[in-house]
Amino acid sequence: MAITSTKSPRFHPFSLDAINFLLADVRGALGPYLNVFLVTQQHWSQFEVGWVTAVGGLLGLAVQTPIGAAIDELRCKRAAIVFALAVLGMAALAIFAWPSFWPVAIANSLMSIVGDVFGPAVAALTLGLFKRQQLARRVGRNSAFDHAGNVAIAVVAAAVGYAFSQRVVFLLVPVFAVLAASAVLTIPAKAIDFDRARDLDPESDVAASGGAGYGVLFQSRPLVIFGLCVMLYHFANAGLLPLAGQKLAAEYPKEATAMMSACIIAAQAVMLPIALVVGRTADSWGRKPLFLVGFAVLPIRALLYTFSDNSVWLIGVQLLDGVSAGIFGALMPLVIADIMRGTGRYNLALGAIATATGIGAALSGLATGVIVDHFGYRVAFLAAGAAAVVALVVFAIRMPETAELEKVALQP
Repeated sequence: MAITSTKSPRFHPFSLDAINFLLADVRGALGPYLNVFLVTQQHWSQFEVGWVTAVGGLLGLAVQTPIGAAIDELRCKRAAIVFALAVLGMAALAIFAWPSFWPVAIANSLMSIVGDVFGPAVAALTLGLFKRQQLARRVGRNSAFDHAGNVAIAVVAAAVGYAFSQRVVFLLVPVFAVLAASAVLTIPAKAIDFDRARDLDPESDVAASGGAGYGVLFQSRPLVIFGLCVMLYHFANAGLLPLAGQKLAAEYPKEATAMMSACIIAAQAVMLPIALVVGRTADSWGRKPLFLVGFAVLPIRALLYTFSDNSVWLIGVQLLDGVSAGIFGALMPLVIADIMRGTGRYNLALGAIATATGIGAALSGLATGVIVDHFGYRVAFLAAGAAAVVALVVFAIRMPETAELEKVALQP
């Protein structure tokens, strides 16, 4: 059934489903496959891989908050996604054609930068197309289709990598980029409510000035605490799957891509139902109890990785990633919408939280690479687990229930 926003024309929810599904395919055809390819096929050192990952991550996180602010102001949100997809596809082609240090470093940096567009832009589309009382279920559905896309691309990448080579996997990116861009353009631009897409209350005192000032990021204590916890979480989490993939690739070099895909599929298969459940229960159960489960699973998973190098064990442990990632994916946009309600700076805040995520993930890649080179995989997993425990404690003690928050007190 078609849905209408406060503006015409009509659109169909399947368009947003397709966008989330196909964007996951675009990003999923890169991700951990790049690290495994560079280590096992190009024979890069852990330090070189960590350096490229860290530089790309740092460049990307430097523009995340400005990109979020720009999406708040942009009316052409669809065009932003299409442009980012075009750059991502060309960067993947460059990695396929020239898999040496500097071309990969430059391409990875470009991918990190344009990758910042997708999260805020899709979240803005969702806010602009659906009313707040529909938001929790819609965000959960977005996350579910994102996970379904990750499962699909993992299966396709495994088949392509096994039948041809790991290198050919990068050719999938431009294919899915074209499909994703087509899905974006099926949503009429006029169907997107511009004020609602940035979470601006037209009746608020700040509406006349176009939204709150950038200082709103620091006026909200819950947002600051949430950003710190998210950064610690991703510092602990980002390096775990690549490390597990490298261990599998060392034991099974011919099946390296298939093994990595098995890890991804195992986690994503759990994330999909978790995201749907979270979308249905976030309003009745509250955000914080669900988030606590997501934080608590991570240190357990990091510890379990140290118990065995067996492929079945490692893939089984990866199932736990589906629980925490499923919760995070479905709840994070909703929590930020709670905190920034009525400010007109939703995408700015989403970009700021993405910056915190990027800091944690970039430092994780560098830290785990150095730890593995000097102390081995076991110590790297334990260090990640320790960081995860800190994130859990801080969130449990300091983070409030955001569903009960009033609007942020603002200065026009």
